[in-house]
Amino acid sequence: MVTDIKGFLDAKVAQYNQPAFIETDPIVIPHQFTSKQDIEIMGFWAAVLAWGQRVTIIKKCRELIALMDGAPYDFIMNHEEPDLKKLLQFKHRTFNDIDTLYFITFFRYHYERFDSLEDAFLSPLGGWGAELALNHFRQYFFSLPDYPHRTKKHISSPSQKSTCKRLNMFLRWMVRKDNAGVDFGIWNRLQQADLICPCDLHVDRIARKLKLITRRQTDWLTAVELTEHLRDFDPLDPVKYDFALFGLGIEERWGLDTILPSVIR
Repeated sequence: MVTDIKGFLDAKVAQYNQPAFIETDPIVIPHQFTSKQDIEIMGFWAAVLAWGQRVTIIKKCRELIALMDGAPYDFIMNHEEPDLKKLLQFKHRTFNDIDTLYFITFFRYHYERFDSLEDAFLSPLGGWGAELALNHFRQYFFSLPDYPHRTKKHISSPSQKSTCKRLNMFLRWMVRKDNAGVDFGIWNRLQQADLICPCDLHVDRIARKLKLITRRQTDWLTAVELTEHLRDFDPLDPVKYDFALFGLGIEERWGLDTILPSVIR
């Protein structure tokens, strides 16, 4: 069964992990930029806002970029108080102006101290693992005085038993290195072998059909279980299979009942 599934998923990775994937996915947003900080800022924002229809997510991210004069990092670092007024109109589902302004406050605080957002995921305790990094990041993100309590719902962590789908997706974008041109691979201290596969509804559904998930609920341990099975296929780059599972769930969902029985035998 492992050989059949691995070959099937490898083929799907090759099919979806290519530039054509970018245009309809939220990763198109950071691909508008060339500077590391702009890629990090809008990659993070696009990942956090990634719920709902992808067309709407992309539209709202472009609206946010326009409100920051097309230059997110420059706006964050050099804005004055009156410049923030136009951001009061920004809203995407439950993400509103209060959340937007706190994100800007956090980014300015961080980039005044560090050159890269990667540092925000590096625990002072040392060592690296996705669980440690994500728990540390949430604590750090909300370490500023008077952070809005309502914004905490937008930043998940394993300590909350969340799958952390959006943050794991962002880490995949920043950390994975290959020659396909989709993921950026601009971070070097976090390792792609240790990443956890983003586990959204589409990935979860396909992974269960392929028997890569046996856990009944969907939570952090479910994402870990899925990733452990994917490491059997590629221990150095398990999250590349996110392309295959997500692509199957979105693009080929109607034909799966015909395809999958021939793979699982």
